[in-house]
Amino acid sequence: MKKLMVTTAAFALLAGAASAEEVKVGILLGFTGPLESITPTMAAGAELAMSEVSTSGKFMNGSTVTPVRGDSTCVDAAAATAAAERLITSEGVKAIVGADCSGVTGAVLQNVARPNGIGIISPSSTSPALTTAEDDGLFFRTAPSDARQGQIMADILSDRGVTSVALTYTNNDYGKGMADAFAAAFAEKGGTVTATVPHEDGKADYSAEVGTLASAGGDVLVVAGYVDQGGKGMVQAAVDSGAFSTFFLPDGMYGQSLIDAIGDALNGSYGSLPGTDSEGAAKFADLATAAGFDPSSSYSGESYDAAALMLLSMAAANSTNGMDWTQKTMDIANAPGELILPGELAKALDLIAQGKDIDYVGATSVELIGTGESAGNFRETEIRDGKIETVRFR
Repeated sequence: MKKLMVTTAAFALLAGAASAEEVKVGILLGFTGPLESITPTMAAGAELAMSEVSTSGKFMNGSTVTPVRGDSTCVDAAAATAAAERLITSEGVKAIVGADCSGVTGAVLQNVARPNGIGIISPSSTSPALTTAEDDGLFFRTAPSDARQGQIMADILSDRGVTSVALTYTNNDYGKGMADAFAAAFAEKGGTVTATVPHEDGKADYSAEVGTLASAGGDVLVVAGYVDQGGKGMVQAAVDSGAFSTFFLPDGMYGQSLIDAIGDALNGSYGSLPGTDSEGAAKFADLATAAGFDPSSSYSGESYDAAALMLLSMAAANSTNGMDWTQKTMDIANAPGELILPGELAKALDLIAQGKDIDYVGATSVELIGTGESAGNFRETEIRDGKIETVRFR
């Protein structure tokens, strides 16, 4: 009997070795478009987790992980859908990290992911509308909803003694969702939004929009836009006209490229974006720095976590099929289980193989709530001497 067991085990090892394969994972982000200055570090974060899993030799019988990039453009739903379809049909990806901006993510979810049974985890799509989107259990996000960020924004402004603001937002799902969430939260705190004006990306002149906001007044101009597009244009027009001297800049407006473009006029402005001062964040910072990219760049940690969660879920399901691994994601992301931080993905794979529970904490203190979105931790930032500094965590 013992001899039979040894023979059976040896056969299992051979079968496992034979089943090792190349697992392709799509990275669908806006390599062109209004977030192109922060996208490279997001991709680097996701690829760092993929490399860590692949080089461990412990992923699904020694399978390797190969990232394949696709351009979502951030704002063109048709282009993002075509890119996602190419990733699946031509490249053969088994899952997608992305997309980045909420509108294109919704389009990819409905038009590509659901029809093909492909699981996706977005590191940066924050529209509250995605919380209730039909997803067949295939969609998760490591970024918190703007319903949460709207509350954080209102808290920061109120704590700084601001009682009235003017508000502009990029005219899409992301901007409208954030504007609505913020306005409601600010009103609950007794604040006044003097005027709310949408802006379109790609315009050469934003003086009309700024003029309307300036006429209404407000201590601060809140700009829920994009750092490389209309949001930057709105800030520049406000600075040029002297309409506002202080700006609140949430996550889509976070980036050194904005400061480089606008200059010293931004000193004293402040904002918010997802982030934490956890042990996992520190470990991720070390790994990212060693890999040659900026760990403080927007959503780079969330991108690492999206890829890591995805691959660990595949390992737990012992399947790359989207309808299989997505059933494990909530368990992998949440207690109970041994805590897993960045750099510990090989350890996580060992524990999964042993049938033990893990609680993936990752770079951003991941905890998935509801239908699979981050509960949310935030950084309060301020621009000082031409640099973005973190002043508090919330």
